Amino acid sequence: MNIRNFVIIAHVDHGKSTLADRLLEITGTVEARRMKPQYLDQLELERERGITIKMAPVRMEYHPSTNSELNPNLRIRKFETDSLFADDCVLNLIDTPGHSDFSYEVSRALQAVEGAILLVDASQGIQAQTLAVYRHAQAAGLAVVGAVNKVDLPGINVDRTAQELADLIGAAPQDIHRISGKTGAGVPELLDAVVVRVPPPRTGANSVRGLSALVFDSQYDDHRGILAYVRVLGGQVRAGDTIRMVASGATLKVREVGCFAPEFRTVDALAAGEIGYIATGLKEPALVKIGDTITHTTDRTRPLPGYREPTPVVFVAFYPDGGTKFEDLKRALDRLHLNDPALRFEPDANEALGRGLKVGFLGQLHFEITSERLTREFGLTFLTSFPSIAYRLRIGGQDRVVASAADWPATARIDAVHQPMIRIEILTPSQYLNDVLAVAQAFDLAVADVANFGESLRLQGQMPLAELIRDFDDRLKSASSGFASFSYELAEEAAAQVVLLEILIAGEAQPALTRVVPRRDVEWEARQMVERLRKLLPQQQFTQAIQARVDGRIIARETIAALRKDVTGYLYGGDRSRKMKLWKKQQRGKEKLKTMGRVSVPVAVFREVLKK
Repeated sequence: MNIRNFVIIAHVDHGKSTLADRLLEITGTVEARRMKPQYLDQLELERERGITIKMAPVRMEYHPSTNSELNPNLRIRKFETDSLFADDCVLNLIDTPGHSDFSYEVSRALQAVEGAILLVDASQGIQAQTLAVYRHAQAAGLAVVGAVNKVDLPGINVDRTAQELADLIGAAPQDIHRISGKTGAGVPELLDAVVVRVPPPRTGANSVRGLSALVFDSQYDDHRGILAYVRVLGGQVRAGDTIRMVASGATLKVREVGCFAPEFRTVDALAAGEIGYIATGLKEPALVKIGDTITHTTDRTRPLPGYREPTPVVFVAFYPDGGTKFEDLKRALDRLHLNDPALRFEPDANEALGRGLKVGFLGQLHFEITSERLTREFGLTFLTSFPSIAYRLRIGGQDRVVASAADWPATARIDAVHQPMIRIEILTPSQYLNDVLAVAQAFDLAVADVANFGESLRLQGQMPLAELIRDFDDRLKSASSGFASFSYELAEEAAAQVVLLEILIAGEAQPALTRVVPRRDVEWEARQMVERLRKLLPQQQFTQAIQARVDGRIIARETIAALRKDVTGYLYGGDRSRKMKLWKKQQRGKEKLKTMGRVSVPVAVFREVLKK
């Protein structure tokens, strides 16, 4: 059996899911009556946003010899051991996300395959994420097949885009496939090229004997327990086999093995080179780790290399709200962690909002998607804190990592603050250069290099990670009319000029509204916060002072006047001294309330403020 394992990688909205739809149709994997757009994007959220969030594996059976439009140039057999066009082929495709926040998903998929289709939109050309995913594919040693998509669009220069892609991957322009994922034009030839140019599966050279399988993803099933998505590198596994998870040490009897068709389909066995799933029957998420090695208990297989652990860079605290309980929130995050190992969470507590969980994410979009999934898939309601990042503080000669404003020490104790930086790469049409540079200046992006890249310009530089979560993406898109794109990766740390902004209501600090902000922006942020709270907080029987404090100094203030009751309304005529006595009594009462009164901020106010 000829097997080819490959992925489709591209920038967001370049047509990966649409191309995957055509491949499913050509191979007859999905019947025409069941076909729907973005078939492999199973989450409703993916369809609404038009982006792939989760990698999606699928097994396709292909018959190259029956294709009437075979490209004669592809009949040259690159791999002499394969009877390439004599036998049917099994193609294991993994459709991957395109946004940089989900690059960890892509990196795991790349370790499970030998080849990749690098897809570029003919109308947009090579984008920043195109470069990033291509470098990952190169590092993984994959065979790359280039393709230019959306060639059916009018008024575009397909040859120019093909030349740019050919230059990038070191191929001849005629080797770049011109296709339309929408109409299917050129897709059969592209599939033939995958069969020819992608090498057959490699087997696990580190396996002494027997089973060696890499877990690249997982999912929870109520009846079958945790389903481990595996790439088998050596040996084979069947239902009833006793296997061992090398990293976690868990031993279990396999309930079921199968492939993705694209629904779960049971098979007799998974052999070397194949991609499929193993139903473990385990209910405890911690026992199945992404990157773990599966082997038979009788085998002496060494652990496979696995994956680099993802590093969360954005931290948000989640607090149950409405009818949601803390245990429900924790259980839901445990389930999401199974197929999203980048999620990290730990207990957190807030005087105003109660028990919660502080969750680490790979970026702002990762946070937004996870929040939506918690709401839609688990029916939870919750409040979230302001997004923050982890700073490294130097205190008394010791380093301390602080990821929450609530843990920020007094300024006098801090000797130095360091913040994570990112290396960023921006591709933009040349006519938008000045506008993009203006955005760079506003977000403290230090541009180190500007160079030509085909018909565009490539900017490279560094910026604080904290700036990335301040709507950098939206501002960049607005400045370039949607044409600029960027990718980034973590870089070394740098000194940070940040301060702790505290919000006081009636003289009492509100930990839920405290956050760390750049010193240059603190006055503007303080003014915005106190003005917003003045509009949201209800009046009390006493005057409420809303203050913003930095380093013990008040830098912004708003006042909510006290409710005034007409205590003399029932009086008429007579001596004015009676009214004066009542007014003075009321004034003394308000002064007493002012010293004794305590403001309890409604949860609805926190909800409105934290939305911003």
